[in-house]
Amino acid sequence: MDVTLSKRGSYAAAAAICLARAYPAGRPRKLREISAEMDIPRTYVSQILGDLVHAGIATSSAGRDGGHRLARPPEEVSVAEVIEAAEGPLASERCALGDGPCRWQAVCPLHETITTATASMRQVLALTTLAMLAERDAAIACGTYPVPADAHPHAAAVPIADTVQIELPAAVIAARLTTGISWLTTHAEACDTEELRIRVGPGWPGKTVAVHLGQPAEADGDLAIPLVWEASGPAGVFPRFEGELRLSPLDPERSELRLSGGYRPPPGKAGQALSNTLLARLARATLRSFLRRIAAGLEREHTGLGTATQKVST
Repeated sequence: MDVTLSKRGSYAAAAAICLARAYPAGRPRKLREISAEMDIPRTYVSQILGDLVHAGIATSSAGRDGGHRLARPPEEVSVAEVIEAAEGPLASERCALGDGPCRWQAVCPLHETITTATASMRQVLALTTLAMLAERDAAIACGTYPVPADAHPHAAAVPIADTVQIELPAAVIAARLTTGISWLTTHAEACDTEELRIRVGPGWPGKTVAVHLGQPAEADGDLAIPLVWEASGPAGVFPRFEGELRLSPLDPERSELRLSGGYRPPPGKAGQALSNTLLARLARATLRSFLRRIAAGLEREHTGLGTATQKVST
C-alpha cells in the first residue's frame, strides 16, 4: 500500500519548507528562487504557490520586491494544512472492501479500522509544524541529521570547487555582485526577469545553463551568494549544481572568487547515461568555464583590458 504523496503534494511541502526557512529574514521569495532551491519544475511552481495562497498558508505580492512568504510563523502552520492544500482532505473516499463510499446500511468490517488509521495519520501531520521540518532540513543539509533505517538511497553529492583571481579590489567586484542578475547580462546568451541563461563549455558542448542567484550576505568577512544552475534543453545527463559564490580580498588591488558546492546526477535512467566519473569530470569543466567567464567579464567591464588569472583547486 503506497502512502507517499503525489507530485503535487510533495512539491507543496517543499515550497512550504522553503518559505519557512526564509520567514525569519522577512524577505519574500521569488518563484524562480523556490523552483531552483527546492528542485520544483518551473511549470509547477506557480500552481503550487497558488494552492498555498488559496489555503491561507502563504501570501503573495507583486513588484520588484514582491514574492511569496508565509502568512503565519512556521510554528503555527501544520504539515497537514500544507498537504491538504495540494491533495485535498486526508480522508478515505472509498470503502476498503467495496467499490464505492461506505454507507451505514452496508458498512464493511474494515470501516472503523481504516477510519481510525486515517485519523491517526492526520493527527501526526497536524502535530508536525513547518518549523520542525525547516529545522530537520537544515540538519540534513549540514549532515548532522541521523539517516532513518528505512530511508531510500540517493546518489551522493560530489563536492567540486574552483577559484579565480581577479585584478580588481574586492569593493569594486562586490558592487557588481550585489546588483543581482544584471551584472551578468553582458556575458549571457539570453536574459529575462526570472533567470539568466549562459552557454557554457567545453564540459557541456551545446548546453545552456539557467543560473539562479540567491541573496548576497556577509560571511566571515567575505561576500557570499548562493547559486544554483540547471541545464536547459533535452533532459539527460546534466547534474544539478548547488553551491556558493564567495568573494574574498587578497590585497588592496586583487580579489579571489571561489565557487564551491556539489552536484547530483539526474534521477532515474537519465542519471545512468554517463558514469559518475565522467559526470564529475564534465561538471568540473563546466564549473571552471563558468567561473573564468565571470572573472574575465568583470575585468573587461571595469578596465576594458584585463585578463583574469585562473587558479584551479578541485
